[in-house]
Amino acid sequence: MRSGDQLTLWDLLRPIARALGITPPRSKPQRGNLQRRKNPSATRTLAPPPAHRSKPATKAALKPTTKPARADKAARPSAQDRYDAMTRRMLDLYGVRVRRWRTNMSGIAWELTYADGSRSRLIESPKPRGPMSAAIFLHEIGHHAIGFNVYKPRCLEEYHAWMFSLEQMRKEGLNITESVQRRVDRSLRYAVAKARRRGIKAIPAELKPYL
Repeated sequence: MRSGDQLTLWDLLRPIARALGITPPRSKPQRGNLQRRKNPSATRTLAPPPAHRSKPATKAALKPTTKPARADKAARPSAQDRYDAMTRRMLDLYGVRVRRWRTNMSGIAWELTYADGSRSRLIESPKPRGPMSAAIFLHEIGHHAIGFNVYKPRCLEEYHAWMFSLEQMRKEGLNITESVQRRVDRSLRYAVAKARRRGIKAIPAELKPYL
């Protein structure tokens, strides 16, 4: 033992342990005296960065932004398109101008004659958006189509104006509903009753069913 070394309890018991055949325990190295050695041949392998994973597309993202237009709908005009086309065609054909579109189901037709001999054909009626408004519009157009004061008495002119309206609706493929038929019937019955109140002598044959 070198001078300056400190004795431990095991140093004192070592001779006895040898005699008894006891193996001395290994002393744990102190951390302060250990030096870490780096192995120059060892390389640190870094794990590759995780691959970028795109988020799964949601249902909203998978939906197309615009719906493809159906060919049959694009080619087939709507009911209002048919009414508008009929309205323009009738106004142009008979040279009629609409003074005002009425909001109720009534109409009127008249003609203005100017000093130079020119004429203006005017009507007021509901704008055709359905069977009833279309029937009334065509009835007012009918007054210009058949001519004023061509049929006498006045109730007979009303009859032919309504017949013109129904005939044009059939040609245009428009639905003649029961409401339209009742409107024609009431209108002609009113015209006949008015003519009788005014003292008509003979009811035209066409109007006898409406007596």
